[in-house]
Amino acid sequence: MAKEIGIGIVGGGYMGKAHAVAMAAVGATFETGLRPRLEMVAGSTPESGQRLAEKFGYRRAAKNWQELVADPAVEAVVIASPQTTHRLIAEAAFASKKPVLCEKPLGASLDDAKAMVAAARASGSINMIGFNYIRTPASQFARKLIENGVIGDVTWFRGEHTEDFDADPGAAPTWRNAGEANGCMGDLAPHMINAARALMGPIKELNAELETVHAKCGDASNDDQAHLMCRFERGTMGHLYFSRVASGRKMGYAYEINGTKGAIRFDQEDQNAVFLYLMEGPESQRGFRKILTGPEHPDYLAFCQGAGHGTGYQDQIIIEAKDFLTAIETGKNVWPTFEEGLEVARTVAAIRESDRTRSWQTVSDF
Repeated sequence: MAKEIGIGIVGGGYMGKAHAVAMAAVGATFETGLRPRLEMVAGSTPESGQRLAEKFGYRRAAKNWQELVADPAVEAVVIASPQTTHRLIAEAAFASKKPVLCEKPLGASLDDAKAMVAAARASGSINMIGFNYIRTPASQFARKLIENGVIGDVTWFRGEHTEDFDADPGAAPTWRNAGEANGCMGDLAPHMINAARALMGPIKELNAELETVHAKCGDASNDDQAHLMCRFERGTMGHLYFSRVASGRKMGYAYEINGTKGAIRFDQEDQNAVFLYLMEGPESQRGFRKILTGPEHPDYLAFCQGAGHGTGYQDQIIIEAKDFLTAIETGKNVWPTFEEGLEVARTVAAIRESDRTRSWQTVSDF
């Protein structure tokens, strides 16, 4: 018989709502051994917390995150608040030996990330970071294709995370335009760095450039876009590009991977398809073929028994919730953990230093 677990979520905005919906749905979707109970939510004020509790079906609202973390009925904590708050909340939760699922990026800085990993290790508690896009059935399938050698030895990787929500130079500035942690390197870049690491392994060295395209906070703003050349530890060459000013791009989390036997293409704007090219048969019959995800692909069957019917953004968060509950139930961490968040933060730090010094940087130095 399934056992209940009390979930406390800090934050009720974009991701706070997504996690609340996921925790409400994951038990039925995946028939998990642990069934989440939306026990408590903390907003930016006691009043907002109460509104969130009523909207999303929590049992109670907390006055603040401190009360939520300390409450004995909250058995696991989800952090979906601004990244400048992540470290303090995670450290407090780990001090209480509670499992933590934290939204990306792990912290507002490399120092935050290092401290959060240290706290996780010291507590021995289950920990996970919210890199949701790599969990689509399509990207999980792409990882298996590479691991199984279907496209041979990988010779090239190109990845991007491009959107256009800040492409209008005349738009009024928002919180995203102020502070290093809120720029493109803190927002979009971590997702594609995580994808590159998941598909290719660690990045050994890189040479990067950051750019502010539309200064919106006085005469300056944080970074709008960045690109980098890199070499992975496996020896493969790569290129990554991140932008929040890429006109026409809505969810451009995309990659192309070339190998000695074939190639893979994926674009999150068509998240239920993987394009696979194999160097087989007559040249006249070769070409990329579109593979629609279905019950044969990872984590798809729980949502639908029909191939090609597709999954969506919210389903990625439900898969994430399933992985978190599995980790808690088994007592064994499920990737991606805080350690992965730290490695992504190291890569971001190397990118910033490369831009500052106009030189190649070794990621392990950070």
